[in-house]
Amino acid sequence: MVIIHTSFGDMKAILYDETPLHKENFLKLAKSGRFDSTTFHRVIKNFMIQGGDIDAKEGTRNSDRIDAEFVDKFYHEKGSLSAARQSDQSNPEKKSSWCQFYIVHGNTFTEAQLEQFTIDQRVLNQAMNQLIQYDSHADLKNQLLELQRNGDHAGMQKLFNKSIDLAEKELNVKIRKKGFNPEQIKIYTTTGGAPHLDGDYTVFGKVVEGLDVVDKIAEQRTGGRDKPIEDIFLTMEVVEVKKKEITEKYGYEYAE
Repeated sequence: MVIIHTSFGDMKAILYDETPLHKENFLKLAKSGRFDSTTFHRVIKNFMIQGGDIDAKEGTRNSDRIDAEFVDKFYHEKGSLSAARQSDQSNPEKKSSWCQFYIVHGNTFTEAQLEQFTIDQRVLNQAMNQLIQYDSHADLKNQLLELQRNGDHAGMQKLFNKSIDLAEKELNVKIRKKGFNPEQIKIYTTTGGAPHLDGDYTVFGKVVEGLDVVDKIAEQRTGGRDKPIEDIFLTMEVVEVKKKEITEKYGYEYAE
């Protein structure tokens, strides 16, 4: 178990066996003390708190990355410990940062809001721009222009969503992504989290004690690039806990 010490209190986290590359790397850095005196340098309330920038602390620029380890049963629920990474444009394989991590603060969502996350908005926008160029869809273009003139953004989104089947059929594009399963829906409508990150960033652990500390850090005032006005330093400690005890207390079951 990893204990993350901060001036706001301690967070205790377990690391998943199903993500061995991330687990081994995180434990190595924590045990060596390299995380100590790094900060939570990016804080966004209702989203996440990000830290562990060893490069900034040591004045280095390590380009190492860790292969993505996506596990379907691990979601971005509140408290999830996940690996930060560079954008898809420069990192299409979604490989993780060698040191930076984030802990999900998150928000709760309605089922209707979750449905919106299953739509690839970028592809939908491109498809709509293409559709309204066709004379056969002059009515669609006129509806969209009227909504734009009125500044009715909610109406525009509703029209876009209503046109998904048409766009997928006529342009042969895939706009709808995989939907949420019942477990995800239950988590994101009750505990909360960051559902739009599922399948894009590796979840390799979970804060099992100290979620109130995540809340406190998420409340701190920030400036440019979401950096806290006052530095939030952290240190880490790795302690040995029997697997049976972790299973009984936190519900995580280890493979035989």
